[in-house]
Amino acid sequence: MAPRVCILLLGLAGATVSMTLPAQTPAATDPRVELARKIPGAKPEELSPSPIPGVYELARGTDIAYVSSDGKYVIAGDLYDLAKNDNLTENRRRAARLKLLAKVPDSETVQFSPKNPKYTITVFTDVDCSYCRKLHSEIAEYNRLGIRVRYLFYPRSGPDTESWYKAETVWCSPNRNEALTRAKRGESLKLVKNCPGSPVDSQFALGHELALQGTPAIILSDGEMLPGYVPPAVLAQHLSTAKK
Repeated sequence: MAPRVCILLLGLAGATVSMTLPAQTPAATDPRVELARKIPGAKPEELSPSPIPGVYELARGTDIAYVSSDGKYVIAGDLYDLAKNDNLTENRRRAARLKLLAKVPDSETVQFSPKNPKYTITVFTDVDCSYCRKLHSEIAEYNRLGIRVRYLFYPRSGPDTESWYKAETVWCSPNRNEALTRAKRGESLKLVKNCPGSPVDSQFALGHELALQGTPAIILSDGEMLPGYVPPAVLAQHLSTAKK
C-alpha cells in the first residue's frame, strides 16, 4: 500500500479540515527511477528523454545508447535528425568529452604553444607510439599554424611498463617539454618510477572514460575527436572550417 500524506486546511470559519492524499514517491514522480531498476548497473541520472517518444537516452561517459521506456529493448547506434542532417548522438559525445576534459587543468598537461594561438587541441599521447612521434616531430609546424597542443599521457601498454615509466620520467623532469621531445626522438632517459604528483595514472583512466581506441587521439575545442595522426596543414584547415 502506498504511503499517504495528511494535509490540514483552515476553513473560513476557523474550522480545520483534514484531507488525506497519496504521497508522491521518487518512482512516481520520475520515470527514470523505475526504468533504471530494470537496467543492470544503470543510475537514474544516466537516463534522459530522447527526441523519440517512448525512448530514453542512456549515457555513461561518452558511451551512449537508447532504451525503450519499458526497459525491454536497447538500440546501439547513432541517432540522426534527418531534417537538420544532424548527428544528435555525436553532439552528446562531444559535450561529454568536454565535460571530462574540463577536469584537467593546464598545469597537469605538457604544452607546446605559439605566442598567440588561434586554436587549442588536446592530444592523448604515448611516448613510444610511432604516429605520436611523427606528430611531435612536426610540433613546430603545428605551432606556426597557430595550433596550441596540450599533451595528456596515455601509455597504451598500461601501468608498470617501460612506456609508463617514460611518461612519468617526462613529468618528473625539470624541463618537461625538452624531456618529452627527447623521449619521442628515442633518446635514453634515466627512468623514474612512481613519480610524486604524476598525472599519468589519472590521465590514463580518463582515456578509458573517453573510450580511446589508440594514440594519438586529438580532441578539438568543440569536443570532436580525431583518432590518429593528422598532418599540420590538414588539421589547420579542419580547425578553420569547424570554427566557421
